[in-house]
Amino acid sequence: MKAEPIIRNYKNSVDDRELVWVPLSDGRKLAARIVLPKNANEDPVPIILEYLPYRRRDGTRARDEINMYWFAANGYAFVRLDISGTGDSDGLVEDEYVKREQDDGIEAITWLADQDWCSGSVGMIGISWGGFNGLQIAARRPPALKAVISLCSTVDRYNDDVHFMGGCLLSDNMDWGSAFFTFGALPPDPKMVGEEKWEQMWKTRIDGLDLYPALWVEHQRRDAFWKHGSVQEDYDLIQCPVLAVSGWADGYPTAVFKLIENLNIPSKGIIGPWGHKYPNEGVPGPAIGFLQECKRWWDHWLKDIDTGVDKDPAMRLFLQESERPAPHFDTRKGRWLGVPSWPSKSIKEDTYFFNGNRLSATQNKTTFNPQLTVSSPQTTGVYGGEWCGYGLGKVAPELPLDQREDDSGSLVFDGDPLLNPISIVGEGRVKLYVSSDAPQALIAVRLNNIHPDGAVERISYGVLNLSHRESDENPDTLTPNKFYEVTVKLKGVAQIIPKGHRLRIAVSTSYWPLIWPSPTSTVITIDPSHSTVSLPILYDEDNFHNIKFLPPEHAQPLNMTVKKVGDESRTFTHKFDDLSTKFIVKRDDGSSIIDDIGTEISFTKEKILSIKRDDPLSAAMEFNCTAQYKRDDWDARVETTTHATCDKTHFYLSGSLKAFSKGELFVSRKFNQKIERDCM
Repeated sequence: MKAEPIIRNYKNSVDDRELVWVPLSDGRKLAARIVLPKNANEDPVPIILEYLPYRRRDGTRARDEINMYWFAANGYAFVRLDISGTGDSDGLVEDEYVKREQDDGIEAITWLADQDWCSGSVGMIGISWGGFNGLQIAARRPPALKAVISLCSTVDRYNDDVHFMGGCLLSDNMDWGSAFFTFGALPPDPKMVGEEKWEQMWKTRIDGLDLYPALWVEHQRRDAFWKHGSVQEDYDLIQCPVLAVSGWADGYPTAVFKLIENLNIPSKGIIGPWGHKYPNEGVPGPAIGFLQECKRWWDHWLKDIDTGVDKDPAMRLFLQESERPAPHFDTRKGRWLGVPSWPSKSIKEDTYFFNGNRLSATQNKTTFNPQLTVSSPQTTGVYGGEWCGYGLGKVAPELPLDQREDDSGSLVFDGDPLLNPISIVGEGRVKLYVSSDAPQALIAVRLNNIHPDGAVERISYGVLNLSHRESDENPDTLTPNKFYEVTVKLKGVAQIIPKGHRLRIAVSTSYWPLIWPSPTSTVITIDPSHSTVSLPILYDEDNFHNIKFLPPEHAQPLNMTVKKVGDESRTFTHKFDDLSTKFIVKRDDGSSIIDDIGTEISFTKEKILSIKRDDPLSAAMEFNCTAQYKRDDWDARVETTTHATCDKTHFYLSGSLKAFSKGELFVSRKFNQKIERDCM
């Protein structure tokens, strides 16, 4: 059963400042909403800053309402700050995580810390973008920034974000890019910036737009573009304590492992069963009392109160039980592990060997071990779910389905039924000795759990562009039919495999629609005698901490009037005449009025991903987004469409945007780019 949160009404105990202008040295102003204790001027308090491009006025307001009021009632000023060129802030957004964004953040922190109601200490919190820039600004060391809570973030913008994975181009590059293309074109609120200037600000934003998916595809190697903002370039630059948080259904658990392993300052990690969500609203559940956990963190590092967070285990990980695969879980079965140190001596690496098409704990050196080949249909991967579970309850189901369909297009290596249960905790890897019949190829590797009734549950996976086998900065094409030793890193997990179940490794040459296909259908040959699987196995919990979180609680939710109920769907269709597959996701948020400001908001998004079974060059993606804001005589609507196709040598990306004011076309733009494939 999903635990209902404890809801507390703090409306009369805090001061809500709807609009505060934060001045910058070049004359621009950033728009902030600040909620703080009513007596903060007499008894100054620390600041918790969330710094985002997602419209504090009418974008993140529902989440802000339950978090900001809670923190203000518990002794903190919470500041929601719009990044330049977004929400009601001056300027242009430019791109993700640009230096100017960091510079503005540092200026804002300095100004905020100097306010009469602030004690001088600032903490940054954020999920996704706000998790990224919290780490990035921490690496710049503004003196007032004393601690960070970073959720669902990355330390490596190239390989652990929505753009690339294992050197492969993710479809999320287009998915997120189309959304950002839309968000960058949204108008400011006339009531905030003034009736006389909002339209000019809107036009300036649209004129400054880039076709962001194409901008990112122009950088197919891990070059300076991606190194900027990737804090793994120098972990020692971060000198304030970090609490890193993610979920197994999220796209970003890797950062938690890397931060705890590499930071040389106090740092702790929490990974639950959740998707891309704050854990107090975590889905799949169980949700936890995350705001209370944050308060422990802030009290310790911002108020010098000994709350014991420095004595918390290095990692608190949710160990999931095995369950039949399903597209959605409200709650996952399992329990919490309190791992005292990370890496943990209680977790040992077990090696499994490929003996023919079998997977075993011992290597058979006496039996002939023939080479095996695979050439997967381009549709292999349609049961893989999303790279990142964003909605998990808001949008249609996103988790991987029964893997038997994808396994049918893969080379599989099955183990014997387990004589005892095992717990896989951490990040595994698969070493393969492979050759390709083409100079450009990719492989996808899945670690699966075969249930006694035949259902196949995906536990983890990894992908590798074989041209990136040694370097993401300097990829090198393959010599056809030459063997190479390559390593595929598996996504981190904490999962029990029960007695009687079997492990399976599945290897395919495609993984659509998660990643863009190679330019040609390829045949991969694997030499099992030189290939192994390494899995992190939990052997004992003798020194582990007993972990109990408080139940989730938050402030009173935002009052909204629903005018039209939304709808979500995920479908895919096969056509037998041309062997094509279409994967279609439709999201309609309906329309709702935010009661306290009177703004009606609506948003729709459709993505159509298509490919033919035997033709990688048929890969195509289309995204359509519409966002609308209405109030009194204000009616602003943005419609965008983005497309991506390819041939053997190039990617072709296009985008169009139309902005409407009161139903009349206000401005439109079109983009077309041809980008050479670079070992991709």
